Amino acid sequence: MNKCILAAVLAGLMPFQVFAGEYDISVDRVQIDTGDFVKEGIGYNGASPGPVLRFREGEEVTINVTNNLDEMTSIHWHGLILPFEQDGVPGISFPGIKPGETFTYKFPIVQNGTYWFHSHSGFQEPNGAYGAIVIEPEGREPFRYDREYVVQLTDKHPHSGDRIMRNLKMSADYYNRQQQTVGDFFAESGEKGFMATLKDRMMWGDMRMMKADIEDVQGFTGLINGKGPEQNWTGLFKPGERIRLRFINSSAMTYFDVRIPGLEMTVVQADGNNVQPVNVDEFRIGVAETYDVIVRIKDEKAYTIFAESMGRSGYARGTLAPADGMTAEVPELREAPLLTMADMAGHMDHGGMDHGDMGKDSKMDHSAMGHGSMNTGDGEALPEDSFYAEGSGLMPTASNGGKFLSYADLKAQNPLYEDREPTREIELRLTGNMERYEWSINGTKYEDADPIVLQYGERVRFKFVNETMMTHPMHLHGMWSILDVGEGKWNPLKHVISVAPATTVYMETEVDAPGEWAFHCHLSYHAASGMFRKIVVEGGPDSTVAEGEQSGQQGGES
Repeated sequence: MNKCILAAVLAGLMPFQVFAGEYDISVDRVQIDTGDFVKEGIGYNGASPGPVLRFREGEEVTINVTNNLDEMTSIHWHGLILPFEQDGVPGISFPGIKPGETFTYKFPIVQNGTYWFHSHSGFQEPNGAYGAIVIEPEGREPFRYDREYVVQLTDKHPHSGDRIMRNLKMSADYYNRQQQTVGDFFAESGEKGFMATLKDRMMWGDMRMMKADIEDVQGFTGLINGKGPEQNWTGLFKPGERIRLRFINSSAMTYFDVRIPGLEMTVVQADGNNVQPVNVDEFRIGVAETYDVIVRIKDEKAYTIFAESMGRSGYARGTLAPADGMTAEVPELREAPLLTMADMAGHMDHGGMDHGDMGKDSKMDHSAMGHGSMNTGDGEALPEDSFYAEGSGLMPTASNGGKFLSYADLKAQNPLYEDREPTREIELRLTGNMERYEWSINGTKYEDADPIVLQYGERVRFKFVNETMMTHPMHLHGMWSILDVGEGKWNPLKHVISVAPATTVYMETEVDAPGEWAFHCHLSYHAASGMFRKIVVEGGPDSTVAEGEQSGQQGGES
């Protein structure tokens, strides 16, 4: 790209709408101002988040990344389908980028939609090294809109990633600010009775766990496009317009429940892939997921974009308005949810709940194979979200009592693959030990595990069995994750599959990308603690891989 144009874009003098083939990105130390605190972090081209990169489907891009840090770095193109050498994972797909050096990424753009990019080195991503990617389609979109905005969410913490990791290792509940009190005990006793409440507390105490252990890291400020709630990122519109909002969750650890009070949202894309439109009032976006929604605003007033953390400990806030300076009411945080015994899958390990020893009798299957029901409190039964354990404390409900998006609502707009039987199934138990803050797959940490070997051309069914009390966003690099929602060929393509506590979720993968790939939980401190695997794909067009020309391959991400 012409560097004068790029400079003008970064200065905010013109929108980033140029579809060129070459881009320059620097990795820099930056100052991050959240409105609550200012801290040093890492960013791209002098800022965090970095620039919105806009590509066009069908072009070949060259991206020169210059490392201005005094440590190694990398960039991973999350969700992009590309040759494995360009995937940007140190130790798997390339060595990394040394201080002072420039690494050139070069790959074809064979998809369209909303994605993002981030460092895959240490804790640089939670320290600020992330940005957005928008890829325009070769043809027309299957939906109409008049203007668009990227809405990139993150959870900026005053502590550095390294410090957070040290503190979690020292005490897993170090950042838990919502621990239950004596007052909570008496309040619950008034509702459920003293003995029932005492028995419940004793059971949780025996497991050395807490009902409030939903978010590992609280105390953050939620940001939208780098702006805190008081700084109020604002997107302008004209009444009557259809606005496309490209939501990206670039958080280190935080799931957000997103709503725009007073507006219905139409979900048209999930993880960069078009889905059959779904009208919702609220949706939960897992770490590293993306959702594109369209809203139509008919009146000349402001609306609040409210992204509330799943644990209700913080929020990000922005505004859609017809003029600068207009604001709308910012909702109060809802009451924090509490985990239930359903989220424990009935397991009680009095030795400190070492999930690495669990799994023999974990038979609960809540993939998409039928709905339970929940009661609204007024006698009306509603379908229960089948991707949560029945009776889970994390069961999402819309604040206005309306429609909350479920994975079960997602159906592909145009299926990419034929619906065929998998050649085999691989079970991945999501395991961990909360007291030691260790996370693993099948009871084994990354450094002690053998790679998962797949054969080019096969179709593999992955079975995720979550034996922990945490929700894990599982991310497979290099190949699409076909989420099983029971819709056959209409099952949606994703690059992140969120697995709630005490549930079993299935996905299938067309193994169409030779090379070595990462497969991990996208919660930063879980991946760093061992919930990570290397995938090796054997066979396939090796000569093509060597030349870095996997054009037309459908199966990748970051």
